Amino acid sequence: SKVLSFPTPIIHNLEPQKRFFLFIIFTIVYISTLTENSAIIMLVRVDEQLAQLPMYHFLGNFSLLEICYVTTTMPRMLFDLTSPQGIISFQACFLQFYIFYSLGSTETFFLSAMALDRYLAICHPLYYPIIMSPKNCSKLVAGCWMAGFLVYTVPITLISRLSFCGSNVSDHFLCDQGLLTLACPPLGNAPLILFSMNIFIILGNLIFVTISYAIHQSGSKKAFSTISFHLMVVTLFYGSIAGIYVAPSAESQSGIIKIVTVFYTAITPFLNPMIYCLRNDQVKEALGRVQRSKVTVLRFNVNKC
Repeated sequence: SKVLSFPTPIIHNLEPQKRFFLFIIFTIVYISTLTENSAIIMLVRVDEQLAQLPMYHFLGNFSLLEICYVTTTMPRMLFDLTSPQGIISFQACFLQFYIFYSLGSTETFFLSAMALDRYLAICHPLYYPIIMSPKNCSKLVAGCWMAGFLVYTVPITLISRLSFCGSNVSDHFLCDQGLLTLACPPLGNAPLILFSMNIFIILGNLIFVTISYAIHQSGSKKAFSTISFHLMVVTLFYGSIAGIYVAPSAESQSGIIKIVTVFYTAITPFLNPMIYCLRNDQVKEALGRVQRSKVTVLRFNVNKC
C-alpha cells in the first residue's frame, strides 16, 4: 500500500518541549469543543421550546457537524505530536481528505440554510410556519448533509486515480488540496475541477448568505440585530477559508496559510458554541429551564425519600 510521510516537516522538526506544549493546548481545545457542541445538541433535544424552533433544529445538526469536523483532523494532529514518526497510509490520508472536504462543504450549506431560515422568519413571518414546517425542515437538513458528501465525488474520484511518487513528504498537518502536489504528472483535469468546485461552493454560498443578510438589514435594523450571532459565525468561517481554497493550491503551503488552517479546523469549532450561547437569549433561557427542571426533580426525589 502507498505510504506518505506526514507531517514530518511541520511538526516533527519542533523541539520536544514545544510539541508537548502544543499537545496540551490542542487537547484542551479538542475536549472543550466536543463538550460545548455536545451540550448544545443535548439542550436542543431536552428543551421542548427549542426543539420546536427550526433554527435550533439546524443548530443541533450544525453542532454535530462541528464535532465530526474537528474529529477529522484533531486526533490525527495529537497523534503526530506524540509519535516519533509522522507516517500515514495513502488510504487514511485520502479518507481524511474526502471527509474533510465533505464536512466543509456541508457546513457552507448549513450556514446558507440557517440564513434562509432567518430571512423567512424576519421578512415573511406569516408564511414562515408553513414553509419551515418540521417536515420541510428535516428535508432541508437531510439535503445539506447529502449535498455536502456528494458534491465532491467527481474531483475525489479523479484524485484517487492519480499516481503518487517521489519522497511523498507532505509539508502540512492534514491531507487537503496540497495532496495534489505529491501526485505524479500528468494530473489531468483533477486540479481544475477541484478548484472550480471550491469556487462554486464557497463563493456560491457566501453570495447567498450575503444577499440574505443585506435583505435583513434593509428590512429592519432591529431584526438584523437578532441574527448578529449567526453573522459572527459566518464571518469566522468564510473569513478563514476564502483565502485558502479559492486560491491556487501552490499558494496553500505558506506558514500563514497553515496558521489560518489551524484556526478554522480547530479554533472556529471551539468558538462557535460560545458565540451561540453567550449572545443568544433563547439559549440562555433554555439553560435556565433545564437547570430549574433538574432542581425540581431533585427536590421531588428528596421529598419522596
